[in-house]
Amino acid sequence: MAAPVNAARSYSLERTRNIGICAHIDAGKTTLTERVLFYTGSIHKMGEVHEGTTVTDWMEQERERGITITSAATTCFWPVKEDVGITKAFEKTKNRINIIDTPGHVDFTAEVERSLRVLDGAIAVFCGVAGVQPQSETVWRQANKYGVPRIAFVNKMDRTGADFEKALHEMKTKLGANAWPILVPLGKEDYLKGQIDIINQKAIVYADSKDLGSTYTIEEIPAEHKEMAKKRLDELVEAIADVDEEVGNMFLEEKKPTTKQLKEAVRRATCSNKFVPVVGGSAFKNKGVQTLVDAVIEYLPSPIDIPPAVGHSTENPEERIPVKVDDNAKFCSLAFKLWTDPFVGKLIFFRVYAGKLSKGEFIYNSRTGKRERVSRLIQIQADKREDIDTVFAGDIAATVGLKDIATGDTLRNEDLEITLEPPSFPEPVISMAVEPKTKGDREKMGEALQRLSEEDPTFQVQSNEETGQTIIKGMGELHLEIICDRLKREFSVETNSGAPQIAYRETITKSSGGEGKLIKQSGGRGQYGHVILQVEPQERGKGITVDNKVTGGNIPKEYIPAVKKGVQEALLNGVLHGSPVIDMKIEIMDGSYHEVDSNELAFKMAAIFAVKDAMQKAGPILLEPIMSVECSTPDEYQGDILGDINRRRGKIMNVDSKNLTSVVKAEVPLAEMFGYVNTIRSLSRGRAAYSMEPSHFEQVPSSVLAQVTQQKKG
Repeated sequence: MAAPVNAARSYSLERTRNIGICAHIDAGKTTLTERVLFYTGSIHKMGEVHEGTTVTDWMEQERERGITITSAATTCFWPVKEDVGITKAFEKTKNRINIIDTPGHVDFTAEVERSLRVLDGAIAVFCGVAGVQPQSETVWRQANKYGVPRIAFVNKMDRTGADFEKALHEMKTKLGANAWPILVPLGKEDYLKGQIDIINQKAIVYADSKDLGSTYTIEEIPAEHKEMAKKRLDELVEAIADVDEEVGNMFLEEKKPTTKQLKEAVRRATCSNKFVPVVGGSAFKNKGVQTLVDAVIEYLPSPIDIPPAVGHSTENPEERIPVKVDDNAKFCSLAFKLWTDPFVGKLIFFRVYAGKLSKGEFIYNSRTGKRERVSRLIQIQADKREDIDTVFAGDIAATVGLKDIATGDTLRNEDLEITLEPPSFPEPVISMAVEPKTKGDREKMGEALQRLSEEDPTFQVQSNEETGQTIIKGMGELHLEIICDRLKREFSVETNSGAPQIAYRETITKSSGGEGKLIKQSGGRGQYGHVILQVEPQERGKGITVDNKVTGGNIPKEYIPAVKKGVQEALLNGVLHGSPVIDMKIEIMDGSYHEVDSNELAFKMAAIFAVKDAMQKAGPILLEPIMSVECSTPDEYQGDILGDINRRRGKIMNVDSKNLTSVVKAEVPLAEMFGYVNTIRSLSRGRAAYSMEPSHFEQVPSSVLAQVTQQKKG
């Protein structure tokens, strides 16, 4: 498919690759990215994760912990070769590769989610020793959701215990991937020499590591590996014949495809998500990275090789509109990430799907309906910024200065009338109370938390009206720990943190009467109020109703509002736990007054006493919030998950099993769910996930009531 040519382009759309590098934590994503940047000439010295010197791990927290926290974008260029992957042909032009290095820790899954939403392809990295790990499954599902074509890289083949065959088998069984090797490791562990190119039937042997893997030779396959290589080629052809019509017809006619035909078929099958090429090597030992980049160019799609992005008409949301990749079309892009930069302000990362945008032009936000001028366009190189004049279809870039913008906003021409589908994000699973250490930090903390929540859709902030606490919510304890660390380092806000309070409620189980009197004589004018009322329980969710049934003027009309105010105030603190009272009907029945000593305050206090008296005799109970919990786990851990939910006083509602995965639906008290994120990961070796949302209130069992009351007193 030919792309529209634009004279201002310095590279063609066909030669553009937008890829992500994603995997389980510590599989070697950042090390691989560093090697790619080195071999493409973008950097002149390799950094190491353990030394905190890599380009894409630029945050202080990343370098201290040796993990990736935020996805980093960078751009590099790779020569176009006559025979990609093998021959040392002359350089004709360059391929442009936009790379996003994503986090591996499950707490930062939103970074993977939004990156995959805007990428055209991905390198899924697997550890040669551990194989398919828990977060590998998560990112694989995310890539499936967005239909992202992939190449698999089995890394760390130099490590003791590395097993290429095991990793390949797990890709097929655990991920359901149609994965077949195109570059098999030549040797393993200490004897890893290079790779065997299955398609070209050649061996790639790397020179001594002193030159950092920059030199390799193309040789004949060693005799002891020739039979294996031939068998692999036959298996590859057969696998491609199953998913590609052209090779399939040749296979039926017992014709053998040429090397070129096979490569073209592998590319078609990969771009259509029917096939996953697998490459083995070692990023840390500098073996196999160049051929992996060759495979990216050869087999992963350019922006014009994938189906066009689809948006919804702003006038008719049911109408779906494809967005054709074309520099000459109307401008359309998706803002997929916000980041606060200490030097330039709020950075808005966006992917251009159609048209082009130059500095000084205006864009329109579909969500807000506002038109803004773009004053600056930036090409991102990890933490470095390079100003550019124009961005084109297929580009990933950033801008600054836009107001009222959120992750997932469609930025477009005003007359295009389209809204692109934003990335979806999981709900936070853990919460924590924070407060500023000083009064001076209070205002700064509020502003800082707002900016952080704008950046991260899985980080939420809310205020608890009952306790006055600021509650922050995130994907895990590490996530919230990083947030607090950023508050301190980037915004100079010192905080104290702790667990939030459970929002208990109280109600009654039977009808009862209550009486309250306030009689005070102090030598002068006294205080007199007398209220008799009736209480009865109501259905859950009915709330509080207060009716006046007083007749005969026993309580003068002017004092009834004071009585009702006293009733409402009494219901703010129940008789068992001091928690708010819900679902109760109160009828003011009778009372008496004194012509001189009665006043509004006296009747208000009498009403409070009457409510407390009635509740004590009406079978008061304490209610706790119940959460609707859904756990997704591999079948092998289902029993452990069910047992743990039962131990947490949970009620199993339903269990479904499909494709070796069990989905457990349960109702569990919120009080038992704190710390569950760590427990479920431990029980399932990190392979299970869960979500929860408030469901209803239920009575706290008597066996737990004493403990809850004691905690309240404490």
